[in-house]
Amino acid sequence: MTRTAAWRVVWPALMALLLGLVLSGACEARAGRPSTPAAAHPVIALADLPSQGRETYRLIFLGGPFAHGKDGSVFGNRERLLPAAKRGYWREYTVETPGARSRAGRRIVCGGSRPTRPDVCYYTNDHYASFWKIVE
Repeated sequence: MTRTAAWRVVWPALMALLLGLVLSGACEARAGRPSTPAAAHPVIALADLPSQGRETYRLIFLGGPFAHGKDGSVFGNRERLLPAAKRGYWREYTVETPGARSRAGRRIVCGGSRPTRPDVCYYTNDHYASFWKIVE
């Protein structure tokens, strides 16, 4: 079999495999399955958060006041590291970083229908590259 003839046989099979992988991912996203299961996230005890994180967490349940205008705004979950949910479910809050001139990269992201009574909260110290589920 010539090289060209071999590719005529192999190419459709490779394309079918690739298309199957793409479609299976798209179907999972439409079904509302999280791209990263919640069980896959490590947990962090509330007591183990930095003091600024514990303060932010406390303020979330009080409804503020927050130091930054973006605090409490909708988090889009574009990284798809948190479970999939309807827009508006996730909200983000700044965790102050001592010595930083800006908001830096520490956040708490909470999900729920009522911002002051979230169902679940996650902590990130690397600007959404990874998350830890907060447990009390």
